[in-house]
Amino acid sequence: MQSSLADAYTSELELLLEVLPPHIREALHLLHPSLDELIEIVLDLGRPPEVRFPNSFAYFGEMITPQEIAYVVERISPFGRDNRSGIERTLHRISAMRNRQGKVVGLTLRVGRALYGTVEMIRDVVESGASIMLLGRPGVGKTTLLREAARVAADELHKRVIVVDTSNEIAGDGDIPHPAIGHARRMQVPQVAMQHRVMIEAVENHMPEVVVIDEIGTSEEALAARTIAERGVQLIATAHGISLANLIKNPTLNDLIGGIQAVTLGDEEARRRGSQKTVLERKAAPTFAVLVELQDRQTLVLHPDVANSVDLSLRNLAPEPETRVRQEDGSWSVRDNQPALKVLEGRSDSERNRSLDALDKFPDQPLKIFSIGVNRSYLERIIYKYALPLQLTREMIEADITFALNDFKGGERIIRAYEMGLPVITVRSNTIGAVETAVRNLLRERPEVKDYVKGGSYLDPLEEAEKAIEQAAMDMKPVELRPRDAYTRRLQHELVEQSGLRSRSRGTDPQRRVVIYP
Repeated sequence: MQSSLADAYTSELELLLEVLPPHIREALHLLHPSLDELIEIVLDLGRPPEVRFPNSFAYFGEMITPQEIAYVVERISPFGRDNRSGIERTLHRISAMRNRQGKVVGLTLRVGRALYGTVEMIRDVVESGASIMLLGRPGVGKTTLLREAARVAADELHKRVIVVDTSNEIAGDGDIPHPAIGHARRMQVPQVAMQHRVMIEAVENHMPEVVVIDEIGTSEEALAARTIAERGVQLIATAHGISLANLIKNPTLNDLIGGIQAVTLGDEEARRRGSQKTVLERKAAPTFAVLVELQDRQTLVLHPDVANSVDLSLRNLAPEPETRVRQEDGSWSVRDNQPALKVLEGRSDSERNRSLDALDKFPDQPLKIFSIGVNRSYLERIIYKYALPLQLTREMIEADITFALNDFKGGERIIRAYEMGLPVITVRSNTIGAVETAVRNLLRERPEVKDYVKGGSYLDPLEEAEKAIEQAAMDMKPVELRPRDAYTRRLQHELVEQSGLRSRSRGTDPQRRVVIYP
């Protein structure tokens, strides 16, 4: 099987090389006898040809002439409005650059590969029938994975599959689709702007069970995707972006993950949540139930519950996706994500190791905290930022300790906490600095976790910034803090911003420091 696939790839590669002028093709073979990892060949007028591999590139031969550009153009399919062409029944893509008069002055010949076995890492998701969104930087293998998913759904799961193919990117050039998509049917899109119409037409006219789409990039296409999903059709698609965070921040495409809206809470609800009155929330159920971030051709990050990942992100919490890694034998395994590492980025090695040691010491018995008037989002952010063995609870009866705002009016709840024998830590104000100070006091006083921070020294820079904020506001003069590392300075800047004052960093490392202005 492997040899037949290799032979098929070699024959397709030769079809691409045959459109090159003979002397360029010969020079390429002399310079690079093995072209198994070839990515692109670039021909620009007045420059030598360029050949690109995954980790290298090289120039060879003489300067490209207009006659050599014309030689290639005559041997490929006509260019579409998107300046793309191809070679019939192959996956190769040829893209043109034109001058102001419309004449072709540059060509990019990109090698198309039909790689088999790439879908194995998400086969379970494909078989589940859930709609899947693929994200990743260009060249990481999104389109290759789409082809494989289409073939598996059509040939192995025996489903009715329609590939909506813009620029013949998925199933190759020509009217007959490439064998890489199996028995899936292909609908070509004559213009990029018409992709959303063809998506709807595919569902209305051909009754698919699965629709495969490459590069959802406009609000019309996002709306069409939602319409298709609401009809019970499984969607497998790619979109512009590298990660879930990109989609959340993209106002055009965030409807794919449920849409984002600002919600104003009532006083009672904001107090109950321990949050600000205006918060960001997800508007609706996501169009895609599963999101896959392709990091490279061997590694992907899987969000099995997009709704939950989005909700956590909007609360400034870190989602805990699953990382899958392909092994040399073609199998795959799940990597331990260790979410604590994500929230400890930027900290010193000693702080990182200290926090991870504490997590190992208390993996199953976090100290449960009940908040009485204290901003829950601040508590959550601190817990995740430092990977503390603490957990917020909604019920006082489940708590081991309570945090209470100093001037909170719900005194009966504080009295109840005392009656239940719960320790009460008072937070003097609802600022992140005051909340972190309270957390530091907890870490110092509780024997279960007091070794966690060796006296809480890593919180001291924030206490210093908090005192400086008060001093700058009172004296109406700038206050300069002690030199700190970049991560600590960022935390200090955030604290200053929340106080309504201004700050900037001055000096050069290791003496770079924050200055607070009234």
